[in-house]
Amino acid sequence: MNSSLTADAMYRDSISNELRQVELAVVNGERQLAEQERLLISLKRQNQDLGRAQAELESLRENQRRNEQDRQRLLSLLQR
Repeated sequence: MNSSLTADAMYRDSISNELRQVELAVVNGERQLAEQERLLISLKRQNQDLGRAQAELESLRENQRRNEQDRQRLLSLLQR
């Protein structure tokens, strides 16, 4: 039984470590999204082509969605 508790603790530690990494990615993603949105606004004001900036913004949004889903999945695993 003691080895079972140790395995459970190791599993939870592993999930917690992964969660910390994903949470950092979420925070960094929010920063990147804000920067890209500012760039898009700036380009729009200057009547510049927005195609590449909009494509990058969509890519960043998709990455952020994946990171947020990962975070929810890991939180769910820790609540079991």
